[in-house]
Amino acid sequence: MDNLLGLLRIRIKRGINLAIRDFRSSDPYCIVILGEQRLKTHIIDRNLNPVWNEDLTLSIENPDKPVELLVYDHDTFTRDDEMGDAEFDIKPFLETQKMNLEPDSVPNGTTLKRIKPSGSNCLSEESCIIWQDGNVVQNMLLKLRNVECGEIELELHWIDLPH
Repeated sequence: MDNLLGLLRIRIKRGINLAIRDFRSSDPYCIVILGEQRLKTHIIDRNLNPVWNEDLTLSIENPDKPVELLVYDHDTFTRDDEMGDAEFDIKPFLETQKMNLEPDSVPNGTTLKRIKPSGSNCLSEESCIIWQDGNVVQNMLLKLRNVECGEIELELHWIDLPH
């Protein structure tokens, strides 16, 4: 706990065009992994475009480790089916967070940093880190790997810990 930098709140917003793993649909849920931490969203029945709007919070000690995202189809009597995976780097978000902007110093909605999709990330489109209501927020759309289709929309927020 001495090395704890703060908490990363990940809002898993929604899935888009997820893969069919059951007869005509899937029962998707997401798992977020960072080191030994493993958090899971609730399952949404029979939906290829699920809306979770669920917050998962990770303790951040090492900003160099990527956060892994796994998507599964829940099955009752057999092993859950894989529906793709992605990972994302939190370093640009934390670097922007360290700017320590004052609440009234930047207009609401200002873009602080842009991250372009590349071979080294899973971004489907440019990800913007913005100043929103006095906080640094990053929105991202991740393209799932190891699957025929699907994207997951996320939003990152930082929670400072009192020292």
